Amino acid sequence: MTLDNASVNDVFVDMLKIQLNLNNALYSDGEFFHVRCCAHILNSIVQEGLKEIDEPIFKVCESIKYVRGSQVRKQKFLECVRQVSLESKKDLRQDVPTRWNSTFLMLESALFYHHAFLHLKLNYSNYKHCPSEEEWGKVEKISKLLSVFYDATLVFSGAKYPTSNLYFSQVFLIEFTLRQKMQSAYAFIQRMTRQIYEKFEKYWSDHSLILAMAVILDPRYKFQFVEYCYKKLNRYGSTESMHIRDYMFSLFNQYMLASSKTPTTSTSTHGDMETATSSETSEACRKADAFKDFDTFESFDFVTMAQKSQLELYLDEPRVDRKSNLDVLYFWKVNQF
Repeated sequence: MTLDNASVNDVFVDMLKIQLNLNNALYSDGEFFHVRCCAHILNSIVQEGLKEIDEPIFKVCESIKYVRGSQVRKQKFLECVRQVSLESKKDLRQDVPTRWNSTFLMLESALFYHHAFLHLKLNYSNYKHCPSEEEWGKVEKISKLLSVFYDATLVFSGAKYPTSNLYFSQVFLIEFTLRQKMQSAYAFIQRMTRQIYEKFEKYWSDHSLILAMAVILDPRYKFQFVEYCYKKLNRYGSTESMHIRDYMFSLFNQYMLASSKTPTTSTSTHGDMETATSSETSEACRKADAFKDFDTFESFDFVTMAQKSQLELYLDEPRVDRKSNLDVLYFWKVNQF
C-alpha cells in the first residue's frame, strides 16, 4: 500500500495490518505492507534544499510575474526576445509554492530567456528584480541539480508502465548525485545539497527493502545491480546488499510454503518481451550515465548450490540487455523457472 507520510495514514495502516495479520494475509507480519509515496518524499526533501537559495529563485519568480502582469509588458518582453535572437515558442512558467517541480520548470524556462530578461532590464527602469549575471549562474547550477529529481518524479509518476522496478535506480541516482554535489566548488550548492541529503537520509537511507527487491526481479538488473549500486556509493564494508538478498529469500520461502508448491528446475521460455516504453522511461535511461559501467560489472558474492530454488535459477540466468525496452510484467507472465 502506497501512502504519503501523514500521521493519520500511519494510524490507518497499523489498524489495517492488525486486521490482515489476524487472517494471516500478510507475509513477514506486514513488514513490507506500507510504502511511502516516492513523489511526496521527493517534494519534501527538495523543498528543504530550496530554502537555502531563496534570493535567486525569488528574483526569477518576480521577473516572470512582472512580464506576465500585463499585455503591454508581455509585448515588451517579446520585443526583447526578438532583439536577442531567441524564439518565443517556449512558455514562461510560473511556480506553485507547494510543488517544487513547478519551481524547476520555472527556472528552466527563465534560463532559456535570461538574455531577454537582461535586455529588458536595460530598457525598462521599472523592472526591478532582474537577477545579476552571477545569480543567473546560480540558477543554472540549481536547475541542473533539480533536473535529477525532476527526472525521478517523471519516472515515479508513470501510469502506463510498472514503476516499482524503477524505484531503486532512481533513488540511487539521487544519492549518487547528492554525494558528488556536496563536494562542489560552489558553497551555495554544498549548503543546498547538505540540506537535501539530511532529509534524504531520513526517508531513504535503506533504499526501501521491498522496492530493492523489485529491481532484482527486473531481468535487466537482478541482484548484481543492487550490489553494484552499493559499491558505487563506496559502501564496500557494508552488508546492505546481502541483507536485501536474505530478506528476499525469506519472502520467497514464505511464499512457497503458503502456496504449497515444490521448487522446480524447469527451464525458462522467453517470449517476445520488448514493448514500447513511455518517453519518460526512455529519457531517464538515456540520462543514466552513472550506470554505464554496470554492463561490465560482475558479482563475486554468489555461490553455486547443488539444489536450487526457482528464485536462484532466475538469479543465475544471464541478465537481459539493460538498454532493451522490456515489459517486466509480460516477462513474468511468459516465463517460469
